Amino acid sequence: MNTPDWERLTLNPLVMGGKPCIRGTRVTVGTLVGLVASGVSAPEILNLYPYLTTTDIQTALAYAAWRTEEREVPLQIPA
Repeated sequence: MNTPDWERLTLNPLVMGGKPCIRGTRVTVGTLVGLVASGVSAPEILNLYPYLTTTDIQTALAYAAWRTEEREVPLQIPA
């Protein structure tokens, strides 16, 4: 498996509320993951969003998978 091209993604608080997007677009990772989860094929997604590439879809899925493995640990602040 190739290493995802994380530079294809951007997180900007001024674009889509800071949600991760495909760089240069307002298409969020969540939108692409939701489409794939709903059974929409990559060719159908590319038809809906002709400015995206297969690599964009793969990178979004890889990012979503990576985020599910991430764990937030609350910090204890000494009193």
